[in-house]
Amino acid sequence: MKSIKTLLLLLPIMAVLTAGDIAGKKVKLFNGKNLDGWTIYGTEKWYVEDGLLVCESGPDKGYGYLGTNEEYKDFELELEFKQSANGNSGVFIRSSVDGTKVSGWQVEVAPPGHDTGGIYESYGRGWLVKPDAEKDKALKFGEWNKMKIRVEGDRVISWVNGTEMVDFSDAKIGAGEGGICLQIHDGGGIKVSWRNIKLRKL
Repeated sequence: MKSIKTLLLLLPIMAVLTAGDIAGKKVKLFNGKNLDGWTIYGTEKWYVEDGLLVCESGPDKGYGYLGTNEEYKDFELELEFKQSANGNSGVFIRSSVDGTKVSGWQVEVAPPGHDTGGIYESYGRGWLVKPDAEKDKALKFGEWNKMKIRVEGDRVISWVNGTEMVDFSDAKIGAGEGGICLQIHDGGGIKVSWRNIKLRKL
């Protein structure tokens, strides 16, 4: 009888601990098979090939986005990307898309010398912060790169291959709402592959 009472007392505590574990658990945003959980915006190409998520310029050579159906406020996002040819792309946070017009903030993914890891506000203030130039050597063009983005309150920190690129706080970002979007830039000739896209809610 005593053991049953003890168990009943522990159940609420176990439930709280389990809920906390779930809240802090990494979840896969890309299943390696299809685009379930995502929505395509624009006419550029988004497809799955050999377990990889690939974005590629289409005949219209316009902007394109692949957005999560779920919104995320405070989180830590990890992913890997590989740029083929021109790799001008990016990862949008707390963002939404209307047609191909995006609102939100982009953590840049770009060829060498073009501020990968910096934060850009589309249709707004433009560049908010760029990494120091010497940090560009962290990017391995044409190879797999690991990016981590931490978004909490009004603060955004980005890393590329373990190098902290920027640590930036902004009230407007703090008030932002929306999902995560991968971008393909306009202009044509762009191809970027993605894998291991995982998110942990904070």
